[in-house]
Amino acid sequence: MVEFEIVDKDEAENVEKKPPTDMGMVNLALEECGFGKFHIRLLFSSFVGHTAGVIATATTPYILPIAECDLDMNLVEKGVLNAIPYLGMIASCVVAGFLTDTFGRKKFLLLGFGGLFIFSITSGLSQTYETLITSKFFEGFLFAMSFSPLLALTSEFCHPGNRDVVMLVQSSFVALGQVILALKSWGILSFDWTTTLFNGYFALHIWNFYLLIFSTWALFATILYAFLPESPKYFVTQQRYEEARDVLIQVYKENTGKSADSFKYIDLFKEKTKRISENSDETSMKSKLSAGFESIKPVFRKPLLFYLLFFCSINFFTMQQYNVLRLWFPQLSTIVEHYRRDGADLCDMLDTYTGDLRERAANSTLSVAECVPVRSGTETYINAVIIGIISLLPNVITSILVKHVGKKNLLIICGLICVGCTVALRWAMSKTELVSLYATVVSSARAMISLTQTMVLEYFPTSGRSLAIGFIMMSGRTGTLVGNIMFPILLSMGCVVPFFTLAALLIGITSLSLFLPKKK
Repeated sequence: MVEFEIVDKDEAENVEKKPPTDMGMVNLALEECGFGKFHIRLLFSSFVGHTAGVIATATTPYILPIAECDLDMNLVEKGVLNAIPYLGMIASCVVAGFLTDTFGRKKFLLLGFGGLFIFSITSGLSQTYETLITSKFFEGFLFAMSFSPLLALTSEFCHPGNRDVVMLVQSSFVALGQVILALKSWGILSFDWTTTLFNGYFALHIWNFYLLIFSTWALFATILYAFLPESPKYFVTQQRYEEARDVLIQVYKENTGKSADSFKYIDLFKEKTKRISENSDETSMKSKLSAGFESIKPVFRKPLLFYLLFFCSINFFTMQQYNVLRLWFPQLSTIVEHYRRDGADLCDMLDTYTGDLRERAANSTLSVAECVPVRSGTETYINAVIIGIISLLPNVITSILVKHVGKKNLLIICGLICVGCTVALRWAMSKTELVSLYATVVSSARAMISLTQTMVLEYFPTSGRSLAIGFIMMSGRTGTLVGNIMFPILLSMGCVVPFFTLAALLIGITSLSLFLPKKK
C-alpha cells in the first residue's frame, strides 16, 4: 500500500523554531475566540443554505409521479429532469470557485442564493416540461455558485482543533434537510389542489404550489448570509489585514460577551496594516484577476495537482452512487407501493413496472388513452423520513470516530458497506429490508462525501481552496448527471443491471481509497 504525506499549508502553529505565518496567527486568534454564539449563527445559516440546495435537487423526485401526466414525461425524461440541476452546477462551480477565491466568499453566497430564490419561483410557475427543466438548470447553476463559498466560509471560521468536528456536523445538514423535505412533501403533496387562471390557460397544480412554498428557503439563506462577515482568512490572502482583525474582534465579542480590549490579539497585523496603507494604491479589477490567477497556479502543480485528480476521481463515483439512489427513491418506492405482491423482490416489481410502461407505449400508438398519474402514498413519505433520520447517524458516528480511526479508514469502511448493501438491494422483498438497505447505502455514501470534502479543505491552501472544492464538486456532479441519465436506461434493460453496475464502480473507488494521501 502506498501512502503520501502532506503538510497543511495553512497550519503553521506546530512547526517548531519558526514564527507563525499569517494564517497561523488567524488560527491562534480563532482559538482564542472559542466556539460560541457566532458559530451557532454561522452553522444555522449553513443549515438553511444546505436545505435550500437539497430543495433545488430533491424536490424533483417527489413531483415526478404526480406531475407525470401534467408534463407528459416518460422514464428517460424523468431521469433528465432529475439530472438537469447538476448540469447547471457543472457549468458554474469551477469558475465560481476561482472567482470566490479572488473576490470573496460573501458576494457569491448572496448572488447564488438570491438567484436561486428567483428561479425557484420560476420553477413553481412552470406550465411546460421545457420551462421547468430550464428553471431547474439555473437553480443548479446558482446553487453551485454558493456551495463552494459556503463550505469555505464555515471552514475558515474554525481553527484546526475544531474544524473536523464542525465540518462533519455541517455535513449532517443535508440529511436533516432531506427529513424536513420529506415531511413537508408529505404534508403538501397529499392534497390535490388545482387553480386555473385566464380561462384555463394558466394552471397551478399541487406540485406548482409545492415548489413555490419551498422557494422561501433560498430567500432565508440570502438574508442570513447578508448579516455574516467575510472570511478573515480571505482578507489575509488579499492583504486586507485591518478588515481581518475587525472580523476576528467581532467573533470574539459575540462568542465571549467580553469587550474588545480583553482580546489577546486586538493588535494583530497592525504593523502590516500601516505598511500597506502607506505603500498601496486602489487595486484594480484587472490586478485582482491577475493576482487570483497567480495564487491558483500551485493547484495545477505537484503535489496539489495529484491530490486534485485523486479526489475528483473518488467524488465522481461516490456522488454518483449517493445521488442516483437518493433521487430515484421516491419513484422506486411509489412503484413498490403499487406493484408489491407475495414472494416478489425489488427486481420483480421494477421489471413488472418497466414492462407495463412498454405495453402502455405500444398501446398509445393504437389508441389515445387517458393518463392517470401514479401518486405516491403515505408509505413513500414515511420511508423517506426514515432514510433521512438514519442518514444522520453516520455523521454523528464519524464526528466521534474521526480523531481515533482516521478519515481514510472511515472512507474505506463506508465504501465496503455501500457495496454490500447495493448488491443486497436486488433481493429486498419486504418494506423493512428495502428501507434498511436503502438507508444504509445512502447514509454511508453521504458520509464518504463528507469525509472527502473535509480532506479537501485540509489539503489545499486558502488561496486555492474554493477552486479545489469547485473542481471536486464538478466531478461529483458530472457523475450524478451521467448516473441519473443512465439509470433509467439500464433499468429498462433489467433491474439487476443498474444496481450491480453501481456496486462494481464503488468497489473500484473503495480500492482507490487505499492510496489516499496521509495527513501528517
